[in-house]
Amino acid sequence: MAKWTAKHEAPEPLEGPIVATVAGGTILWFALFLFQLPFYGWFADRGMLWWVWTCAVGGVLGLIGLWYVRGRDAALKRHADALAARNDADQAGPAPQAG
Repeated sequence: MAKWTAKHEAPEPLEGPIVATVAGGTILWFALFLFQLPFYGWFADRGMLWWVWTCAVGGVLGLIGLWYVRGRDAALKRHADALAARNDADQAGPAPQAG
């Protein structure tokens, strides 16, 4: 099998309200799960219980994703603050010597 090499550079990742997006999706999965619970028997009679449990698992995975993206967001902010502090220190120049 021939090795594939990219002909173009990869684009920059899209940044946006990642935490809000994951939180919204998690809420949606849990809402769908809660909406389907009263119809549990109906789903069971038709062999479609996987619909109910898919929504529950989607909500749980959303909580894991929320934990992950909040940590990622905090790490990105810490990195940006460290870079800003380093740039401020570089622009200030050397400290004056007492003499």
